[in-house]
Amino acid sequence: MLFFGDIFWQIIILILGLCGFMVARHIHQHKKINAAPLVCPIGFDCNAVVHSDYSRFFGVPVEIFGMIYYVIISLSYLLFIFVPNIPNALQLNLVALLILISLLAFLFSSYLIGVQVFILKKGCSWCIVSAFICLFIFILTALTYDFSSIGQIFVK
Repeated sequence: MLFFGDIFWQIIILILGLCGFMVARHIHQHKKINAAPLVCPIGFDCNAVVHSDYSRFFGVPVEIFGMIYYVIISLSYLLFIFVPNIPNALQLNLVALLILISLLAFLFSSYLIGVQVFILKKGCSWCIVSAFICLFIFILTALTYDFSSIGQIFVK
């Protein structure tokens, strides 16, 4: 368990989820408006990255998946914060789901960073920020919860 109590870490993860949503929404809005290219604050070629062949997954823009992920994270942590007495079985199932989707989001964002570095040879600072947010959410989610209690879901 971590230092400042569960509520502190839940609020931090909620804030990260909201920030991640805003980053993904920012990317999506600039992709929709072709006249306004996405400008990276540190000089990368964001516009080339977000309009590349790798910017879609199963025909859906990857930032849409990001927005959905961040909404799920934010709403879940709002629930944890404002309804602290969730029944144990429901809480364990929700925690297991959050750990799984946080791991998948982290792995997928790592893949996309790899595509930028090794295939496109271009970078997008907004995408890198989103990947770091996914990483921090995954780490905090994994560190905050007791994995031994999650195993109880599968034992039944």
